[in-house]
Amino acid sequence: MVNIMKKIALFQPCPPSHWPVWKKLLFWFWNIGLVFCSFLGIGGLSLLFAAVVNRKAMILSYFQHPLIAFLNLAPVLLLGLMLYFLLGRAGLSYGITAVIVLGLTIASWFKLQFRNDPLMFEDLLLLKEAGNMAGKYQLFLTKTMAAALLLVVLGWAALHFCARWRPRGRLRYLGFTLALVLCFPLSALIQSDDIYNNRTENYALINRWSATQVYTSKGFVYPFLYSVKSASDAPPDGYDEKRAQSILSAYEDADIPEEQKVSVLSIMLESYDDFTKYGVPELDPKVYEDYHALEAESVTGNLITNIFAGGTVDSERCFLTGFSRLGSFRSLSNSYPWYFRSQGYTVTGAHPCYAWFYNRENINRNLGFEDYKFVENYFSPMTGGDVGYDDLFFPELIQLWEANKALGKPVFTYDLTYQGHGPYSDDTLWWEDGYDYVLGGDYTDAERNILNNYFGSIYNTNQNLKAFFDYFRGESEPVVIVVFGDHNPWLGDGNAVYEAMGLDLDFSTEEGFYNYYSTRYLIWANDAAKEALDRDFTGQGPTISPNFLMNEVFRQCGWDGNAFMQATQQVMDQVPVINTPTGLYVEGGRLTAALTPEGQALVDDYHMLQYYWRRHFAYDSVS
Repeated sequence: MVNIMKKIALFQPCPPSHWPVWKKLLFWFWNIGLVFCSFLGIGGLSLLFAAVVNRKAMILSYFQHPLIAFLNLAPVLLLGLMLYFLLGRAGLSYGITAVIVLGLTIASWFKLQFRNDPLMFEDLLLLKEAGNMAGKYQLFLTKTMAAALLLVVLGWAALHFCARWRPRGRLRYLGFTLALVLCFPLSALIQSDDIYNNRTENYALINRWSATQVYTSKGFVYPFLYSVKSASDAPPDGYDEKRAQSILSAYEDADIPEEQKVSVLSIMLESYDDFTKYGVPELDPKVYEDYHALEAESVTGNLITNIFAGGTVDSERCFLTGFSRLGSFRSLSNSYPWYFRSQGYTVTGAHPCYAWFYNRENINRNLGFEDYKFVENYFSPMTGGDVGYDDLFFPELIQLWEANKALGKPVFTYDLTYQGHGPYSDDTLWWEDGYDYVLGGDYTDAERNILNNYFGSIYNTNQNLKAFFDYFRGESEPVVIVVFGDHNPWLGDGNAVYEAMGLDLDFSTEEGFYNYYSTRYLIWANDAAKEALDRDFTGQGPTISPNFLMNEVFRQCGWDGNAFMQATQQVMDQVPVINTPTGLYVEGGRLTAALTPEGQALVDDYHMLQYYWRRHFAYDSVS
């Protein structure tokens, strides 16, 4: 066989002119076919790692839905061909294509393992964060990864030694141009909402209400490229700027009366939820004892977030802006902190983590914060340059309060903890010399360690909350405190500990939806604030999503707020929960995907209004 191939000379750079037609055809078929198959092989390996749920069946399902297979393989093929005609070397173009495609795919695979969240195009804007956070997780090489690496090396060797033809001259430019031109119709297919939402449905092996599972049910390359559109601030369907302007112009910013300008301190707790509401596991009552005592003297309710085990910034910025759909915030952006500044408040906050995380250093400034305390500019001398935990953070918040109070103005702060951030060790206990917070349950040692590390963190946070609130009980200045959890915690890869707890996370059930997305919030006031506002701040608050939490704070204070808040209040009253990843709502106390005509009209106007408000900054005189 080798002698035959040598005689045919398939491995030389170009077929000799004296060859008969059949030999030339065989030469072109061999070289071009090998190049095509190699690039398609990279796409196939990407699909192998895209499947993380029911892996074998999922991989098969990609090819049972030809459009899914095509939309994953075609971009890889076109990328490879463009590089091939641009560089003129099959092996080099193959290597670059493999690094790009498989590098992103494996990154997404790890992100799914650790955070139950796939790699999105927008994540590429946060490379520094990704690099810093990578050290928090233990990466590993699986047998499948090792086998894939070997196949890539073999593919490169096959092209380098066996596909020697190098396109030259006009053929090279023609090939590159043709591949580039084909990208445009392919891009139109990839960015089509109808194709993504309807024509590539692949629900047989997944829960259709899980945005993560929907993503992986479509492979990796295709949904990753589709996510490009979510990285830009596109208008909602049916956007009418004049209508949005008309809705907003019906309201005016309402001033907070001077005698009611109480300070508002808001604190978001990392990965915090009250697990006693689920009835599992059997916990030592002391874990939540202090928190429940605070709830008894506060307005409390469930907060239905858009995220799970990660993505803290979503709850954060929904709360600060009143938006359910977030923009990039790369420029000055309307927000409630800007409104507080317009009312003469000192607007500040603290986070004992790094300024680069979620680009808060720049974005918080655009959202109206006059300054913000991070490790780099404040906590580093106390932490040795590392992140800070609650035993340090809460006492320091009191010191910051005293410094801000001395300025003689009311204060709005938004602070968030780092303590509670996963993952939690499954082989080492972190709290109270190995104290067991889990009194029952059939758990492995690893699962019990994860639970004890999480609940040990919660117990410590609750002790710090108690001390923090106790300080403000005796404060003569009127203060309202808002506390809420950003999302439920990571509890083992693939939610293994949730499964061991028997906690339903199935989106097809109402219970599973609330278990997955629900955390808690409370709104508390000291005696001075109750007197100034003439309100008692106790009772059951509504179940709401984070974009409406500030509405509820203002309602409890008796304030009207800015024009945007007033315009959205009716939406909150009718549809208090808008869950972005699932498209589910709460209307009339019922979880639904289909709103009433009245509710749908309010939500449609709300989406138009928030898009308009994002793009028309209103506080130039304050900034």
